[in-house]
Amino acid sequence: MLMRRARSKPLAAIFTGSLKYLEELSAEFPGGIMELFSISGLGAKKIKALYDQLRISSIDQLRQACEGGRVAELPGFGETTQAKICKAIEEHTRHAGYFQFGQIAHEAEMLRTGLAGHPDALQVDIAGSYRRRKEIVHDLDLLAATKKPDAITKFFVSHPLVESIIAQGPTKSSVRLRSGVQCDLRVVSTAEYPFALAYFTGNKEHNIELRSRALKRGWTLNEYRLAPLPPDPKAKKKRPIKKIPKVRDEAELYRAVDLDFIPPELRENCGEFEAAEKHSLPKLIEKENLRGTFHCHTLASDGHNSFEEMAEAAQALGLEYLGIADHSRSQIQAHGLDEKQLLAQVAAIRKLNKTFNGFRLFAGVECDILRDGSLDFPDEVLSQLDYVVASVHSALGLSEADMTRRMIRAMENPFVSMLAHPTGRLLLKREPNKINIPKILDAAARTGTWIELNAAPKRLDLDWRWWPMAKQKGVKCVINPDAHRAERLHDLWFGIGIARKGWLTKAEVMNCLPLGKIEKALATKNQIANVA
Repeated sequence: MLMRRARSKPLAAIFTGSLKYLEELSAEFPGGIMELFSISGLGAKKIKALYDQLRISSIDQLRQACEGGRVAELPGFGETTQAKICKAIEEHTRHAGYFQFGQIAHEAEMLRTGLAGHPDALQVDIAGSYRRRKEIVHDLDLLAATKKPDAITKFFVSHPLVESIIAQGPTKSSVRLRSGVQCDLRVVSTAEYPFALAYFTGNKEHNIELRSRALKRGWTLNEYRLAPLPPDPKAKKKRPIKKIPKVRDEAELYRAVDLDFIPPELRENCGEFEAAEKHSLPKLIEKENLRGTFHCHTLASDGHNSFEEMAEAAQALGLEYLGIADHSRSQIQAHGLDEKQLLAQVAAIRKLNKTFNGFRLFAGVECDILRDGSLDFPDEVLSQLDYVVASVHSALGLSEADMTRRMIRAMENPFVSMLAHPTGRLLLKREPNKINIPKILDAAARTGTWIELNAAPKRLDLDWRWWPMAKQKGVKCVINPDAHRAERLHDLWFGIGIARKGWLTKAEVMNCLPLGKIEKALATKNQIANVA
């Protein structure tokens, strides 16, 4: 009985989207103060100082205080900090109304699951930029096929995740979810569903091209149907019209205009039509293809779980291997490991590996690339690891030429296996570092360094737009979660979405290799670098 009582509050939060204790705690603070945490560079200590000394409890009040020069006068702030805060506020304003894909994924999937479970729902999908796996989304588009639109609409607008109703109509309703994102629901018939799903998934340019292909066949295509074009009374010659085939799903719609089915992630009008026409679309990577991953943190640095717990979580996901890569010594704020601590961790991991059957922990490090391109540990230390993830965390303001040289020098080290979050961007918070990505990719191909697709929703770096070029150059990808707690291993799902959007197959993603082959692959970097 005690166990049931203890669990009642969290369960209530799951179904209602609220928690009484959290609401009581929030009531102790000024209404808008929590929004200050969304300003890059502001942590709890600075926010407390701003509130205690200037009574600032909102972004608007902070902006006014910065414009008046009052923030610079506070102890521990100064002109430089004030200028940085001003810039961060500008960026926050510019990004208002946009969300990281990962920020709204949980709500989106809960709504999809809820609608799909409704007895009157025949088909349900999330469309729009979410279905295309865009890293930044403006709103959510839900689509449902039903014979009872009123019942589906009522269920949707009264869902616990809905904060307010913007509009409610017979075929379209709009709501604001608790996260702040707008969500639109469109209800259609089963016959209309494939056309609506295609229309509300592709970007504008993709849809224009799809309609153009229909027009060439004498058809008109919209979100509801494929139909013959009306006769043109001014035309001297009768327009030839092909017979419209039966369309019951999206695949049949694409087939009707002589195309292979184009996966949703590729519908950006970036070469997918040409490939679909020539039957040369790649077989995109699936989440089931991943056999393991690297770049995970533990309690030893700034993680929240031991490597034993991380290993257990990885095995629960069905992975064959997991790489531990805690921060190196320069990352003082992240409790980076010194040489002695790192080698002790390596020894402990190798001891634990003797207890596994069909699973392995790889002992690595996320090694800082210093300003001049040298690494945070000497080669004699790095040589004792299974792999090395090299990354930039400091001196982010270098010129493009200097930053590019810095990263290339690091990749030329024979013990560096992979380059982490290459641009260093934080979506909607920090712009990418200035680097020459084609030169970085050339260096990766030459040295055999894998380029990370960081699956953390705030990063998703390297950007999907660069992966087709990386493929051309023969650069290999490694999808890593950059997990700082066991549950963040699930972020690999976001990485798979971006990999698919970047036209990647399992052959181009190194951690699709089984355990025996990944061990050999990790050992080849030294040989490639020495030959180069």
